[in-house]
Amino acid sequence: MKFNFDQVVDRRHTNSIKYDMATYAKAIDVLPLWVADMDFKAPPCVEEALLRRTQHGVFGYSESGAHYFKVLQNWFKRRHNWNIEQEWMIKTPGIVNAIHVAILALTAEEDGVLIQPPVYHPFASAVRKTGRRLVENELIYEKNRYQIDFNDFEQKIVQEGVKMFVLCSPHNPVGRVWTKDELTKMGEICLCHGVVVVADEIHQDFVYQGHKHLIFAAQNPSYSDIAITCTAPSKTFNLAGLPLSNIFISNAFMREKFLREYKRIGLSHVGVMGIVACQAAYENGDVWLEELLRYLAGNILFINEFLEERLPQVKMVNPEGTYLAWLDFNALGFGRDELEAVIADKARLWLNSGELFGTGGAGFQRLNAACPRSMLQEAMDRLCSAIHL
Repeated sequence: MKFNFDQVVDRRHTNSIKYDMATYAKAIDVLPLWVADMDFKAPPCVEEALLRRTQHGVFGYSESGAHYFKVLQNWFKRRHNWNIEQEWMIKTPGIVNAIHVAILALTAEEDGVLIQPPVYHPFASAVRKTGRRLVENELIYEKNRYQIDFNDFEQKIVQEGVKMFVLCSPHNPVGRVWTKDELTKMGEICLCHGVVVVADEIHQDFVYQGHKHLIFAAQNPSYSDIAITCTAPSKTFNLAGLPLSNIFISNAFMREKFLREYKRIGLSHVGVMGIVACQAAYENGDVWLEELLRYLAGNILFINEFLEERLPQVKMVNPEGTYLAWLDFNALGFGRDELEAVIADKARLWLNSGELFGTGGAGFQRLNAACPRSMLQEAMDRLCSAIHL
């Protein structure tokens, strides 16, 4: 490979939530594989662009120009076959911010907002914090794979007065990449019942062989008319510390309501470094990303083979997308506290408890596999030793 993803970068004492918070909250030698950022350096094209901008020395209020949109337009066309228009785009500090804004702008208090647990936990938090009713369409876990219960999906929408559906695509933490048929079924139900779809597609660039990410809004012009598509370069290129998301809303009425709420709550400009990094990554980061995907596929294969050979009681739900391993510990028969003690105290690992992701998460743990192979080896060895004590 041209890029060295085996390099271990010391992230401690860099204001890293993942590492410095671990040192504060956990044992000094804890290995943190929880927060979903990567332990790889950003692409050289990003480093170089940021350095050039830093050397300019003036960091006043900033805005992106026409070239920025053109770069995004080319990226989504060549990688996802999606044609975007400049008027659709709204930049926000992050996708979680955008979900809050969308809920406030397009639903009323006590309206139902539907999610599909076990799912990224800020979804449920956003619904509760905005005074809306949380409605759950729990995913069905069968034969080491998750499916959508479409009958329950539609029943909940009708019975619970659902006005908005927050779609996680690809799904975090279970790793599903939704098929065209699945997206179409969800889209038709939402169209029929007047439900706005907020599609969090932040992991869209992490899809493994045999699977293809499909932009929800691109599947049908009618879906685009009810969709708020949330994208960001932060996962793809490890830029979470440079907050910037690109939100696309083709429906002019929804876009205006979103913008009005965005301004009402005091959000405005994003930072110049986020703009610079995003443009550089989408313009020149393809080769780096292709090598990263091969490396991550190797990490996922490593975990799977390790578990099969040394910890067959623990199953990984093979991810079709994302760089997150969803591990099923239920066969070990541990209670919640016992499982947490094994992982945190004996293995000295910091993973995400499955219960954090809501209904259906008990007995699972989420492991961030976006790290050098040596770190992953260390983590799996620790886990194996702790369980076999």
